[in-house]
Amino acid sequence: MSISNRRGALIVDGILAALFFAVCALYALVGGWPDLVVVVLFSAALVLRRAAPGAALVVAWVAACAQMLMLRELQPADAAVFAIVYSSSAHGSAAVRWWGLGSAGAGAVLASAYLSVVMPIASGTGIAPAADPLGRLLWGGLLFGAALAGLVLAWTIGLLVRTVRDSRAQRRRAELDRREREHAEYRYVVEQERSRIARDMHDVVAHSLAVVIAQSDGARFAAPTRPEAALDALETISSVARDALGDVRLLLGELRHREGESPQPALDDLLEQVRGAGLDVRRTDRGEPVPLGAGHQIAVYRIVQEGLTNALRHGDTAAPVHLTLDWSPAGVSVQVENAVAQAGGVEPMHDAAPGPRHGIPGMRERAELAGGTFAADLRDDGRFRITARIPAQAAA
Repeated sequence: MSISNRRGALIVDGILAALFFAVCALYALVGGWPDLVVVVLFSAALVLRRAAPGAALVVAWVAACAQMLMLRELQPADAAVFAIVYSSSAHGSAAVRWWGLGSAGAGAVLASAYLSVVMPIASGTGIAPAADPLGRLLWGGLLFGAALAGLVLAWTIGLLVRTVRDSRAQRRRAELDRREREHAEYRYVVEQERSRIARDMHDVVAHSLAVVIAQSDGARFAAPTRPEAALDALETISSVARDALGDVRLLLGELRHREGESPQPALDDLLEQVRGAGLDVRRTDRGEPVPLGAGHQIAVYRIVQEGLTNALRHGDTAAPVHLTLDWSPAGVSVQVENAVAQAGGVEPMHDAAPGPRHGIPGMRERAELAGGTFAADLRDDGRFRITARIPAQAAA
């Protein structure tokens, strides 16, 4: 029980104990100060019954023993014993709970012996006449059964109330855990979607800008001597820009709908674009193509697009770029290999390179998210090669 709950329980139980004391004190005043002491002790036990069930059990035992030592008769304040035993199982710890059950049995024995044997012998009054030992024994047995049944019933009711309360608390905790789990999953999905948007935007914009820059440079140098080549370059720039706008719209469409509902980009269109930008791409297909799911098709397309963009930006555009698609029933192996420019270099390939990078890490992440593998290396002959393995999946 928390501090605030314990304080609230003390206040409520204090008010109830005050009412209990006010009622029982009327009877205790008739019997004298010994009965009043018993009422005070039982009232104190009622104040502590929820905030400190163990202490309440001890105070109740003190009150009962004091009553028996002073040879007092039964009085209304003795009803507090049932409330204390109930609270020991409903609000106490495991140890207090079992002490409460033991107190029920011990209290039944002491109460029956006190009322059927001690009181008749000491004062000549009580439940059974002092001169009738058999009657005292019979009544003692009945008193023991009644006291034990009442105290154990109170303890059992407290245990049932505790079980119901714990079950409700467990359901509330389970509901809170479910909501926290759903919130965490939602945040994870949102973060993944943001990462996917960043990768797609990088792929679309970086590739298109690389082609536009290459064509713009070519048009600028060709304009004085070859105006027709400059016009062709401008036409290519216009086409690439329109295709880039279409890719952006495709990306926005993927945000509004499921990925499988969006049309998939074609590698042939991509190769036509980069060839128009002056890159000699030589494609080789091996094996029988197998159907790929929508996400796997996007992964293949974006990996090839990024590889060709790197070749256009960082490679030797005078040397051919080899694109190989090696198909098998298990999936497709994508390989892009290009010569490295003498003055410049390729995009950093290792994770220790400084600065934000999306190309190589983005291709690796796409391959791994599709369940495949990715590798990028600079060969000894000065050629840069990327290899991605994308597993097959039933077409969406």
